[in-house]
Parts: sequence; C-alpha cells; structure tokens
Amino acid sequence: MRKARKLYESPNGDRWYLVRDHTGAVFVRHEANVVSGGSVAHIEVGAFLTSGKGPEHQELLRLIGSLLDEHAHCWSLSLRRTLSPECARRGETPRASDPHAFQTHQSESP
Repeated sequence: MRKARKLYESPNGDRWYLVRDHTGAVFVRHEANVVSGGSVAHIEVGAFLTSGKGPEHQELLRLIGSLLDEHAHCWSLSLRRTLSPECARRGETPRASDPHAFQTHQSESP
C-alpha cells in the first residue's frame, strides 16, 4: 500500500508529496505543472532537503518538526501519568529502557 501526504502546491500548479511506498521507502514526489510538461520525479528525502530552501522544503521541515512536538507532548503527558487518546492510539508511551525517554522532560513535574 502507498501512502502520500501533500507537502505543498505552488501557485503555478507544481505539487510536492511525501510518499511511503509498499516497500517502506520514503521519498518526495514532485509533479510538475501541465505547462512544464507534467513530469513526475521521485527524490530521496535527504537530496530534496539539501536541494533548496523553497516553500516546499520549508513545509517538509515543518512536518518533521511537528513530529517532535507531538512526541514531546505525549512524553510530557505520560510523565504526568495521563495519556491523551491520540498519543495512546499512536502507541506513544515512554519505555523505561530508553535512556533518553525521561532526560528531555526531567524539569517537568509529574
């Protein structure tokens, strides 16, 4: 199964997606607008991020950063002995065996 999330659509119609294909490979799919020929390119994530600083790159960086925010929120809730339904659905519970699990949030009181 293939999953895709739209990262950005430019005013001229170019579109960028973050994609995970059936093999588990993750890449950026660029679909050029029709006027430019409508070509499709698959770009390795690292290569994509180092290729520029446009709004499509910024959106992928924002998405990556939001994953950290979500994890931090779940860790914080877990340390307070509560866990939101969204975090629980994602299985976001810190493991005592993880040496970094509690270091990030030591200053937060349960």
